[in-house]
Amino acid sequence: MDTTIRPRRDFKALEDRRFEAGSLFSQGKFQAEIVRRLDVSRPTAHRWYHIWRRKGRNGLRGAGRAGRMPRLDQRTRMHLAAALEKGPEKWGFKTHLWTLDRIAKVIEKTCQVKYHPHHVWRILRSLGWSRQRPARRAVERDEKAIMRWVRVRWPEVKKTQNA
Repeated sequence: MDTTIRPRRDFKALEDRRFEAGSLFSQGKFQAEIVRRLDVSRPTAHRWYHIWRRKGRNGLRGAGRAGRMPRLDQRTRMHLAAALEKGPEKWGFKTHLWTLDRIAKVIEKTCQVKYHPHHVWRILRSLGWSRQRPARRAVERDEKAIMRWVRVRWPEVKKTQNA
């Protein structure tokens, strides 16, 4: 599996390249010249030419952001963050730990948007939340009692004969 990370597209540079093509079209250059100079495919130069003829330079503008618009806007995310700050007990959960499944349920209740629990993590990261793991050792752990057991009881247990 290819795990290389591709750089983000530079939308400004792509738009500048289309504008340069438009400028060359206005100078009377042929599509083949655009293909060579700008290192684009023939169908791309052909498409740009027809857009330029119909709509002019403004037709070659970028469409804005790529991809689907987020289902939660910034204001809704801030509302969600405030709801999460109240804690899981406020939302009817028995323990004070947030899980992705629980947060997905809160998102659905507060924002009327359904997310699969596996996708909730992206929203949490955008809110500045990080993954927290419980400590491996119990809070109630008694170090003195453990040391006493190791010094006194362990040698007794160790001396018992094995069958």
